[in-house]
Amino acid sequence: MEGELKNFIKVWIVAILCLSYCHYIVSRLIPKGLLRLISLLPVFYLFITLPLNLHSFHLCGPTTFFLVWLGNFKLLLFSFDLGPLSPPPPSLFHFISIACLPIKIKPHPNPKTTTKSVNPIGQTVTHKSILLAVKVLVLGIIIHTYEYSAHLHPYVILVLYCCHMYLGIEIVLLLSAAPARTILGFELEPQFNEPYLSTSLQDFWGRRWNLMVTNILRPTVYDPMRRVSTPILGHRWSKLPAVMSTFAVSGFMHEAIYYYFTRVQPTWEVTWFFVLQGVCLVIEVEVKKAVTGRWRLHPVVSGALTLVFLAVTGNWLFFPQLLRNGVDTKGIAEYAIMVDFVKAKLP
Repeated sequence: MEGELKNFIKVWIVAILCLSYCHYIVSRLIPKGLLRLISLLPVFYLFITLPLNLHSFHLCGPTTFFLVWLGNFKLLLFSFDLGPLSPPPPSLFHFISIACLPIKIKPHPNPKTTTKSVNPIGQTVTHKSILLAVKVLVLGIIIHTYEYSAHLHPYVILVLYCCHMYLGIEIVLLLSAAPARTILGFELEPQFNEPYLSTSLQDFWGRRWNLMVTNILRPTVYDPMRRVSTPILGHRWSKLPAVMSTFAVSGFMHEAIYYYFTRVQPTWEVTWFFVLQGVCLVIEVEVKKAVTGRWRLHPVVSGALTLVFLAVTGNWLFFPQLLRNGVDTKGIAEYAIMVDFVKAKLP
């Protein structure tokens, strides 16, 4: 564990040096466009290769997501003077936070149009803190329950994995965004919006699940594909290739993350999972348009169907690659290793 932590620190020192180069040299001396893109190629290469120095599930996973996906995609937009890094933030820490952390700064509200909130801010913060504490507690119970997995039905274990994945990702993203919130005082948009309350696939993927990914895929994939497709297919049907391209890219990036976890050749199952989600989402949207005003499922029913569909397709295509390579066992075992490591360091 100690050696892995040293590698983790080295990886992030190199990443910070790369982003310092982007902030002090690229943003100030190199004009936007192809020349800036070429100047960023070494950074892209380092961001792709740096996580290969890590083997821990809980250190490699977030590092891969922050550098390989968020960092590279934001710098790709930055090379053309687009995205959250344009115009470049004034301070280096500000630049680094936005470049690789899963954050999106809330725009300042217009004081002329802002109405007085019904609930005081303090109550909102307290509510969020209580909800976070409950989620941490539930995650702890899930981790403890794995000790009895030999006596549990496979479907129960599947539910535990789904809840573990959601809670683990949300808590890690919240912790990683904490420095930007506390040190810089940023007011950040939510990273998740209670996805278990989703009433449709469109609601789940577009408005509730991992909104940082949605925010970066829209300007890098969806919007460009929509602009290219509109002259050919028209405004309405241009959404189809845009949505499918977005889900395909998301699938490919998940496939890449799986490679960093397993270090084995991709099977493309997780890519097909996201392609399937894209197809079903498009069908769902068209069906809702066709039956608008005539027939509609109750939100409780549509929500249950949505979650069941995600769980079933996840069991079919999303989880198998991880389970075959023992990533679940490795990730669960790391909790005990981390606890023992902390205990050994305590006086």
